[in-house]
Amino acid sequence: MGQLAPRVHTDPDEIARLEALVAALHDEAVVEIELDDGGRVTGVVAVRPTVQTFRDPEGREGSNGVVRIDDALAPARAHMLWLDAIRRVRRLGTA
Repeated sequence: MGQLAPRVHTDPDEIARLEALVAALHDEAVVEIELDDGGRVTGVVAVRPTVQTFRDPEGREGSNGVVRIDDALAPARAHMLWLDAIRRVRRLGTA
């Protein structure tokens, strides 16, 4: 551990939601991700993420995770997204 996250979660329901997102984010899956802020990212999952233990800025320990999405329109651009900021994942195929 030792990494910082903007938010961490200890609620079992929220951790289960994060784990369900991980299950939907297969290696090399082409996905469209809808974010909590209404934004969308379309691209390829570089590596399936994992739920890990982090500390938030106040020092509280909890769970979160990061997924790298290689942009569909600009493959050299990678989006690093916190799992808890993802509202929905729609699978479009495989790379």
